[in-house]
Amino acid sequence: MGDLAKIFKAYDVRGVVPDELDEPIAEAVGAAFVEVTGAASVVVAHDMRESSVPLAEAFVRGARSRGADVVFAGLGSTDLLYYASGSLGLPGVMFTASHNPARYNGMKMCRGGAVPIGGETGLAEIRDRAAELLGAPAAPTGSLIEKDLLSGYAAHLRGLVDLSAIRPLKVVADAGNGMAGHTVPAVFEGLPLELVPLYFELDGSFPNHEANPLEPQNLLDVQRAVVESGADLGLAFDGDADRCWVVDEQGASVSPSAVTALVATRELAKDPGGTIIHNVITSLGVPEIVREHGGTPVRTRVGHSFIKAEMARTGAIFGGEHSAHYYFRDFWFADSGLLAAMHVLAALGEQERPLSQVVAAYSRYHASGELNSAVADQDEALALVRAAFAGRGEVDELDGLTITGPDWWFNLRASNTEPLLRLNAEAADESKMKAIKDEVLAIVGRVSL
Repeated sequence: MGDLAKIFKAYDVRGVVPDELDEPIAEAVGAAFVEVTGAASVVVAHDMRESSVPLAEAFVRGARSRGADVVFAGLGSTDLLYYASGSLGLPGVMFTASHNPARYNGMKMCRGGAVPIGGETGLAEIRDRAAELLGAPAAPTGSLIEKDLLSGYAAHLRGLVDLSAIRPLKVVADAGNGMAGHTVPAVFEGLPLELVPLYFELDGSFPNHEANPLEPQNLLDVQRAVVESGADLGLAFDGDADRCWVVDEQGASVSPSAVTALVATRELAKDPGGTIIHNVITSLGVPEIVREHGGTPVRTRVGHSFIKAEMARTGAIFGGEHSAHYYFRDFWFADSGLLAAMHVLAALGEQERPLSQVVAAYSRYHASGELNSAVADQDEALALVRAAFAGRGEVDELDGLTITGPDWWFNLRASNTEPLLRLNAEAADESKMKAIKDEVLAIVGRVSL
């Protein structure tokens, strides 16, 4: 199947352009997408990468060749595409490689209502059919409608979180030359916010730093700007702006688990007794705080397809991942970094304390962060760790190996794409966290590459 087998991942399509992903492939995928989904109409958006427009246009040709009408939204963030799919009730495709380097591109796909398409929910069928159609283009018969959805998207987000009555706030936003430079000004327009923009120029070559806020070095500019400008907080977005990382007024990074807990309490205040989703590497403080506020916490595997499926199954009002993805029932169970940021702005602006004090109430434990170890045999390493901790805590294998002691826990899980094990450890005491972390890493090191 050539490049198609390589670029179709568990949840999306991703590859190097043009070596692995090119216009003929995008055209074949467009035709296959329509055939597999049975869509009469689809909506398409793209990010600012140089390859995004030609790839998106090729996909559109393929979709139209199967008789589908295409609503072409043009430039947008991934959550704008979800808004388009949800509000229009159409299957959608976003051309982006998110936080990956400039030479990459890809596609995120969903059915109508922003329902995700993954490996087990249609993506494999699209891959197989695209392989059959590759190299056999057909004339377009469906119509093409260009539609600007940015103003509707901005109005929708402002309708979900009311910021009109907050105190004035100074906000540094680092778009990393990604799509937040397009969406943030539209959403913040008219709100009592003084915006300090960093790298809002759309540039898919990412000349300033990678648009990946999970890497600490990519937060240095926003942290510095917050302190130097005396801002109330900072926001850092990834390339397609579906993730947002928060920095407090002192320039300190705010844990996504703390943001998850904060937003959960706000959503529970609107919908008492609701269900909140969190994944296996989220802080233990999240389910504790959810229960204290009358909610029901539900734990899931890491990955947006698992979160979204569990949210739909349970009717959850909100879900958070430690990777700074935040999911909202009122946003078609889809994720939006900017919507989570607006909740943080509302929580901060409704009272007088600085953000560091606000989030302190949601930060109860000391965490290691995610630590990756290259191993020769993932299963052997996991078995060694399980044996070493036998009898010392509760074991579960929902996603990798999680062992929970009286005042600590850790999760060790295998990467799906690399010979890596990913460790997250947490404890009430920092020295205990470090001891657990070091012990696990030492065991894993016996089978390291």
